[in-house]
Amino acid sequence: MILTPEILTIYLLNFLFLIFSFIAFFETIKIIRYYDKNSTSSFQYTLEKKSYLVATIVKFIFYIKLPLFVFFIFTLDKISVILPGAMCGAGVVNATEYGVYLIFLKLLNLYLFAYWLVLNSEDMNSQEQKYLKLKFKVFVGAFFLLLFEIFLETLMFSSIDLKSLVDCCGAIFSTTDATYLSKMIGAQPEILLSLFYGSFLSIAFLYLIKNRYLYSIANLFFIIISLITLIAFFGTYIYELPTHHCPFCLLQKEYHYIGYFLYIFLFFGTFNGIVIGVIEFDTKEQRKRYNISMLFNLLYTLCVSYYPIAFYVKNGVWL
Repeated sequence: MILTPEILTIYLLNFLFLIFSFIAFFETIKIIRYYDKNSTSSFQYTLEKKSYLVATIVKFIFYIKLPLFVFFIFTLDKISVILPGAMCGAGVVNATEYGVYLIFLKLLNLYLFAYWLVLNSEDMNSQEQKYLKLKFKVFVGAFFLLLFEIFLETLMFSSIDLKSLVDCCGAIFSTTDATYLSKMIGAQPEILLSLFYGSFLSIAFLYLIKNRYLYSIANLFFIIISLITLIAFFGTYIYELPTHHCPFCLLQKEYHYIGYFLYIFLFFGTFNGIVIGVIEFDTKEQRKRYNISMLFNLLYTLCVSYYPIAFYVKNGVWL
């Protein structure tokens, strides 16, 4: 078990999230079961007032959870200093059997929480509150995922053994192991780059013709291929080392914290692209979402493309 000021902060916030989320959950069940917008009874009026209370609680939780994800990654990096063998957050994640599942769950929740915030905003701006029941149904799903995330997070931190040697990121992201990850990392750069730039061009084309459903799907695919190519190809040019594929070291000072910018660009670009296909915005709001999505996807693409080009201009060769 390991305790640091950062981990204690996470535990404290998780405890607050549990208290508030359980209150919101029980009230949400009542709203989903009994709310009728066509009724004028005092009970319905009470439920409507409680819906504002619950929405406020959920907004508080989710608004804190979004930046807390960045703090969690920062915490992993801090812990790596005292964990034998670890050189960055990757070693900490791999130190227990729960780390990888926790990272994927946190990413899923990140998109789900952001989706709820947008859904709630659209519902509050709608006179007929057309998304009221839907947003609370989404919260029910998010509530159980939040509980599972907190459970996994507690298990992971409590299972870390400071006396055990863990793998460094060089071993975890090695291309010599016969794993699916090593096969993806070791794939031909031509194939990876074709998929990456082909995916971006498809997003650009769908942005022009404004097909919101296909644009949403294209952004979902762009998340996957962007992360794979960042680990397998673009990251090596950021490190200027062909054997270094770690997605966590990008967050360190030595690389000017470029990882934070890349991941933020990718999140804002793909989230706003995906949400276009699942929420029916008015014309003005939809145009704004398209523009935000395209801007951040473009920024991400330009940023990762800069490093191999700059390396080639400086050295006259590719890695």
